[in-house]
Amino acid sequence: MIYPKELPDTGELVIVKVSKIMPHGAYCSLQEYNADAYLPISEIASGWIKNIHEFIKEGQKEVAKVIFVDKSKKAIDISFKKATSGEKKNKITEYNLEKRAEGIFNKALVGSKSEDRKAEILKEVSQREQTYNDLINDIFENRDPLSGMKDKEFKQALYDLVFKTIKPKTYTVSYTVELTTTDTKGGIELIKEALSAIEQKGVEVLYLGAPHYRLQAEDSSYPKAEDKIKAAEAVLEKYNKRIAFAIRSNKGAASG
Repeated sequence: MIYPKELPDTGELVIVKVSKIMPHGAYCSLQEYNADAYLPISEIASGWIKNIHEFIKEGQKEVAKVIFVDKSKKAIDISFKKATSGEKKNKITEYNLEKRAEGIFNKALVGSKSEDRKAEILKEVSQREQTYNDLINDIFENRDPLSGMKDKEFKQALYDLVFKTIKPKTYTVSYTVELTTTDTKGGIELIKEALSAIEQKGVEVLYLGAPHYRLQAEDSSYPKAEDKIKAAEAVLEKYNKRIAFAIRSNKGAASG
């Protein structure tokens, strides 16, 4: 977050670093807050733990779930075992994206020679966005989150850096198609003609070995990529009197 809360909330997932191991637990520093937390030995893993050093090491970074917060005493208890594998994976992704976005923000400060105005810029930005990642995403989506910002040099440097640094996500849809024909004279040329028409629809055709071909389409969203495949299928429908085809989907994927 641009301006983190003083303390996390109960149930919140946090990134921690084990700083001191005790016989019945460990003290950990919260990487997103200026605070420490206590990890009871019973919250490290399921089952009985004979030797705590076999389960955790000093300097180890881990995702934990906050299970107790006393704001008046600034006391925080955390649990490793109550954070599921899915929650840990999502939290690490979120944390890494936020750190990357913060790095872009700081680099823009340097590029625009605005380091001495950082506090003022942060105050203005925090009134518009809660996290660095939200800010960067809104810029990338052309929402102009810093419209009317006072520091125009920083704004321009940040926007330029975002579009230079971040690559758009692309989605790939892949299908395997089997093409056969009983036309012994012109069938092969007909298949070539159909595949050429498919490529004109923005679909890549990969030869897998007769009679199998892979139809692959990419776009900025899964539905758009899928629409290209549907257009390819429509092309094949036009040839269905002389070419028989069977098409099956492969698993779509996102990249970027």
